[in-house]
Amino acid sequence: MTVAGVLLAAGAGRRFGRPKALVRYRGALFVEHAAGVLHDGGCAPVVVVLGASADEVRASATLPGSSLVDNPEWTTGMGSSLRAGLAALAGSAAVAALVLPVDTPGVTSAAVRRLASLVSPDALARATYSGRPGHPVLIGRTRWADVAASAVGDAGAREYLAAHPPLEVPCEDVAAGADVDRPSDLPG
Repeated sequence: MTVAGVLLAAGAGRRFGRPKALVRYRGALFVEHAAGVLHDGGCAPVVVVLGASADEVRASATLPGSSLVDNPEWTTGMGSSLRAGLAALAGSAAVAALVLPVDTPGVTSAAVRRLASLVSPDALARATYSGRPGHPVLIGRTRWADVAASAVGDAGAREYLAAHPPLEVPCEDVAAGADVDRPSDLPG
């Protein structure tokens, strides 16, 4: 069964000071690293949702095998990017989507594989790190419409996940799930 990757990379990175998709870290842009993690974790297709600085990301990033999707409503928050990513998969054979924000450089392909191994049309699972919810999140295809309907503002799928508790999948042994919101948050 096919698991698609949805990389949320549309934000302006206001707290960071620039779009996080364009942050260079350990020799690659965040967007390149995250797309590679999804590919290496077995996701196909991989959809990269762009918004702020989309033209610069297209010009600067090397994203082989990824489909780039523009979110014209990116200023409304992550919810619109999640909707755009799921909509881009409508015609695909994907049974589930694995969602990853661009600002989680500690997530590894091992964590992606762990979540992707739970693929089913009604899957709902999320990575946890020492008991704290994190990313990636696996969403089965039968749930996409309801997740998209509830995805508003910067909450993404948070409301849906609160109403439908996902399977929690510990990943602290293979990844670090911290978001990078400011330059000081970058791992050493």
